[in-house]
Amino acid sequence: MVETVARLRLPPKTDRRLQDLMDRNHNGSLTAQERDDLEALVELSETIAIVRAQALQVLGRTPQ
Repeated sequence: MVETVARLRLPPKTDRRLQDLMDRNHNGSLTAQERDDLEALVELSETIAIVRAQALQVLGRTPQ
């Protein structure tokens, strides 16, 4: 189970959406709904990163 958690990533479609929103946010062209979506996706991405890092620590590995 820890191996599975260590391999967690955002699904490709979700990752592309996050990247698009971040790029458009940098240009200042997000709607209020898109800003909310961006905030939620960033929070999800950060949570996955933390859980993944903890799993890697248990396995004695470093993130790649």
